[in-house]
Amino acid sequence: MEQERLLIEAAQKDASRFAALYENNFERVYAFVVRRVRDRHEAEDLTAEVFQHALANLSRFEWRGVPFAVWLYRIAANAIADRWKQLSRESPNPVSDDLDQAAWPDIERRATLFQLVDSLPVDQRSVIIKRFVEQRSIRDIAQEFGRSEGAIKQLQYRALESLRARAGGGQ
Repeated sequence: MEQERLLIEAAQKDASRFAALYENNFERVYAFVVRRVRDRHEAEDLTAEVFQHALANLSRFEWRGVPFAVWLYRIAANAIADRWKQLSRESPNPVSDDLDQAAWPDIERRATLFQLVDSLPVDQRSVIIKRFVEQRSIRDIAQEFGRSEGAIKQLQYRALESLRARAGGGQ
């Protein structure tokens, strides 16, 4: 917590120091957003919007001993609500549970998973993203990569085994 406070204070004095806060919180915010919008491109846009807003308003942030991510979650919840208002004026508030602490463990797990996937070798990471995020078939991925379906299955298997090992046995 103390280290986070120091990072915030440094970024408030010098905007170029915001990068450390971004790096420490990107996966959490993205996981928070993607859990609600369920569209990768929309989640990417909203996550970028959250960090732009946070950087623009960092001087107004006051340290109160609460994780910086909570402030970012609030910004994200507002951005999601604004986006939904743009899409549908009569839509009920889709983010009613956004700041419910019961959801935080799930957000943390997703953030950890994103970090683990990012740490995979490029081929394995690409297969995992195409297979499970983009929900593409083995055949489509094989054609795109110019490899056999067996080779793609092997890359997927190795990636999943690596993720299980890194996650501590793959509960």
